[in-house]
Amino acid sequence: MLLPEYGVRSLAEVLPAALRAMGLPAPAAAEGALALPPTRAVVVLLVDGLGAQLLRDHAADAPFLSAMTDAGPLTVGFPSSTPISLTSLGTGVPPGAHGMLGVSFRAPHGELLDSLHWTSAGDPEPADMLHVEPPEDLQPRMTMFERAEAAGAAVTVVSKREFRGTGLTRAALRGGRFRGTWALGDLVAGILAAVDVPGPALCYGYTADLDGLGHAHGPGSLAWRMQLRQVDRLAADVAEVLPAGSTLLVTGDHGMVTAGARYDADSDRDLQHGVEMLGGDPRARHVYVREGALPDVLAAWRSVLGDDAWVVPGEQAIEEGWFGHVPDGMRERIGDVVAAMRGDAVVVRSDAEPVLAELPGQHGSLTPAEQLVPLLVHTNP
Repeated sequence: MLLPEYGVRSLAEVLPAALRAMGLPAPAAAEGALALPPTRAVVVLLVDGLGAQLLRDHAADAPFLSAMTDAGPLTVGFPSSTPISLTSLGTGVPPGAHGMLGVSFRAPHGELLDSLHWTSAGDPEPADMLHVEPPEDLQPRMTMFERAEAAGAAVTVVSKREFRGTGLTRAALRGGRFRGTWALGDLVAGILAAVDVPGPALCYGYTADLDGLGHAHGPGSLAWRMQLRQVDRLAADVAEVLPAGSTLLVTGDHGMVTAGARYDADSDRDLQHGVEMLGGDPRARHVYVREGALPDVLAAWRSVLGDDAWVVPGEQAIEEGWFGHVPDGMRERIGDVVAAMRGDAVVVRSDAEPVLAELPGQHGSLTPAEQLVPLLVHTNP
């Protein structure tokens, strides 16, 4: 188990450090926290699925990235999945504080929320939850983009066109201007336009395809490696057009493992007994139990998963710092039992999550392969 280094070396420290580097107001840094050299403009290029161990193991496919200065690795937080990590990056606080606590989790109105699509989770016909759980209410913290914009910086989010106005974008990345992209070419062009301006500028750029191929074919597969080569060229192109006085940061939101042992929570009666709702994803499960059933559910999940998971009561996960500080009002979003998978094991839902259950690439847990991401730095003086 690798517990996230919240407040010091986690993904949540990247944007506060960027704001301080630009001379903008930012949360105070803890002793030993991430620090960046002074700069006028910062580009944060987030490559979904770019784990530090994967990059190290496939350095030959990414010569430019591998030659960059690495200020990492950083831990991403728990669960180590996209909506949680993007919100930690955007808000500058750990998951327990911002409240995006799973790919699916129990939201304030009691329903299971799919935080990627902002719909009800596990339903044959998912319902749109944007009006039931407005993103700005579910995640009310001011983002680092809003802080930078309020301080006078030019702030731009450059990402896929279809992500404009989505629940996750509104929860994690609100603030500044959203510039939609079709492909890698206008991702680079959008980043250049965002920072080639006078005065301080902050740009967030996002690419998802490495993660998609990791899920579909497995991390380290030939398809994944060919995509890593494209990501390497992308980073080199951004660095080449970066205007003077700018800094490029390349990081990821999680690593990935190839799934091995599979436990099916939709067919194993022992994993169903006493369970009211099951959230999370195959590598990190929130188990919400019926009244009075906690001891039995905890014992059953520990018995079935054995050494393939860390299975603890939610209170223990909170006390041990899995989520960082959890303020009042966030506790009910965390499972009564939390299961973080070890090795390559997964807990799938063949009925409720049939596509996700079959994917070879998975992530979400507390292993170094999933927790550690690089923080690569290139500065154009």
